[in-house]
Amino acid sequence: MKSACIFAMLSICAVQVSAQNLPDPITDADYRPVNLNEAKLGQSLFYDPILSGNRNVACATCHHPKFGTSDGVSLSFGDGGIGLGPERKADPLDPPENRIPRNAPALFNLGATEFTVMFHDGRLEAAEDHPGGLRSPMDADMLSGFASVLSAQTMFPVLSADEMAGSYKKNDIARAVRQGRITGPKGPWDLLSRRVAAIPDYAAQFKAVYPHIENPDDIAFTDISNAIAAFMAFEWRSDTSPFDAYLRNETKLDPLAEYGLALFYGDAGCVTCHSGPFQTDHDFHAMAAPQIGPGKAAVFEDHHRDEGRFRVTGDQDDLYAFRTPSLRNVALTGPYGHAGSHRELAAFIADHANPAAGLAQYDRAQALLPDHSAQDFTVLDDPEQVAAITAAVKAPAVGLQPVHIEAIIAFLDSLTDPVAVQGRLGVPDSVPSGLPVP
Repeated sequence: MKSACIFAMLSICAVQVSAQNLPDPITDADYRPVNLNEAKLGQSLFYDPILSGNRNVACATCHHPKFGTSDGVSLSFGDGGIGLGPERKADPLDPPENRIPRNAPALFNLGATEFTVMFHDGRLEAAEDHPGGLRSPMDADMLSGFASVLSAQTMFPVLSADEMAGSYKKNDIARAVRQGRITGPKGPWDLLSRRVAAIPDYAAQFKAVYPHIENPDDIAFTDISNAIAAFMAFEWRSDTSPFDAYLRNETKLDPLAEYGLALFYGDAGCVTCHSGPFQTDHDFHAMAAPQIGPGKAAVFEDHHRDEGRFRVTGDQDDLYAFRTPSLRNVALTGPYGHAGSHRELAAFIADHANPAAGLAQYDRAQALLPDHSAQDFTVLDDPEQVAAITAAVKAPAVGLQPVHIEAIIAFLDSLTDPVAVQGRLGVPDSVPSGLPVP
């Protein structure tokens, strides 16, 4: 039952909401144009396991519309996993070496022009003064020809042993990665391109979509990435939620959601970071989100830490800072946090509002982890590391009561867009490679 004290404040909240600096309604101008035939080609590639080393993991394995374009777990398995979403488990005959170290982010609105930074740590971002117009770990070896930063982000999962490449002992893609031959002939991107080009249906579609492709040998990994990006941009554009209708003066929110909106854009301070039309400032903040799982470490390192943006910039001020996620369709994209620490949105909001106390009292049962022999709580078992994560927080604590959280969630529910959630092209029945569709 909704608390009576909420409704006692509704008349005040209605006045406060009207005075808030809400974002302008989203328009077509906020998005890059999409070629529908290119998006249809990208749809097949997105759901096709052919882009993984062992032909057993597709983009959709970890980013499925059934789970809000994520995978429904804290940290999943890529190569070496069987099944989908919370049902995915380690293959007993060929188990993964480890979990994927970060939670699979949602894919909504990534075709909007303001999304110029990718991944939890922002290691890929648009930068006109860098090779290919992108700043990335590839540095000078960065390929040219990616249509956008969204297109370029597909480079990384296919190179990751935990995600799509698999073990160097088992396929040519992973061996090329291990040997450091990333670009050029016989590099992993070239090998994947040749796989795709060898399939007549794909070869014909690429030729029809891209004028520069005259024969299968012309298909490059940038073309594959551009098609996948076009699909994601078209499929998961999200600007027809109840909140969007509210911004366009087409409808009203229910009283509880309107109170939540007043809190979000007012005293709760959510808008400090979750600003703009997509509820993100695209910046990085240390908020003491619990670190679970293997963390992010170089091959020569042996730790379970994930220092976030610091590993990209080397700036001490960026320790344990992670990118502000967009909140579109957030009710469907849990678990939450860079490591998926919280399966329940209410629990995450409560801990997020008071980061130090939230980390200190973190309930490990909030993690949703498929069975594995991994040591998932190494960092949380170390008081010194917990103290370091807490010390990095700069945001002040916000006093939220359960009634406030209830209202904020009601507002966040208004960001759920049924059109985007369902998707526009949907999950294909089959893909040109003939491999199983996730």
